[in-house]
Amino acid sequence: MSITASDVAKLRSMTGAGMMDCKKALDEAEGDMEKAGELLRKKGIVKAAKRTDKIAAEGTTQVKVSGNTAVVLEVNSETDFVAQNEDFKKLVNELTEDLLKNKPAGMEEAMSPAVTEKINNLTAKIGEKIVLRRFAVVEKTDADAFGVYSHLGGKISVLILLKNSADSALAGDIAMHAAAANPKYISREEVSSEVVAKEKEIYTEQLKQQGKPEAAIEKILVGKLDKFYSEICLLEQLFIKDEEKTIQKLLGENVVIARMERFELGEGLTKAGCDFASEVEAQLK
Repeated sequence: MSITASDVAKLRSMTGAGMMDCKKALDEAEGDMEKAGELLRKKGIVKAAKRTDKIAAEGTTQVKVSGNTAVVLEVNSETDFVAQNEDFKKLVNELTEDLLKNKPAGMEEAMSPAVTEKINNLTAKIGEKIVLRRFAVVEKTDADAFGVYSHLGGKISVLILLKNSADSALAGDIAMHAAAANPKYISREEVSSEVVAKEKEIYTEQLKQQGKPEAAIEKILVGKLDKFYSEICLLEQLFIKDEEKTIQKLLGENVVIARMERFELGEGLTKAGCDFASEVEAQLK
């Protein structure tokens, strides 16, 4: 199949690899974006564990606690200018209060006629699309603790729920850590077997290319997977305020992280109007 400049641009944006490396990988993978990314990793061109997703959408995230209920949400706008608008900030606060009060089970329930009208009215007023993209409502008991942290004026919002502890300061420290360290899971038990198998496949290919003997590869894989888990699992990460301790050690034996919600503005979204593909196409000629 024909590989377009847009395809190359997308893979380059996803992986940070060089333009021609992306083009060759896409050719080899016959246009399959996921396979091309894997090929780049196997060749050691990309280190996915260090990769950071590009944030493209504008708007804000917000986290708030009211008694034993907490909410974290993301509201998107088309431009950062609108995100700084006082009317937009007021709407975000109103949506937060609505979620805390009504505790909807999903987006369909959250988008009541009243909420839809509020969003549509501001959209009409400022002439820019506004979207309640996602939210999470979390509840606790008096014996539990919430930890919240907001970074860079709402670029990142984190909510942590601790069970078997009412230490909100500890929960807050863990929320701050999660904002900075960006764990994908709470524990390694949450990581799917498919994800683990894919990592083992990639590491195995890398080790073979390095000339490691078959007998040594399995032993080396254990260490590599442990490092992989330590990068993506909250409990195994080193605490940013004391790198002599993991988060698990910080918690002790009985305290449990029952919930982690980390919203980073624009995760997975692409800003409209990016002309990166044209730039790549020009360089490929």
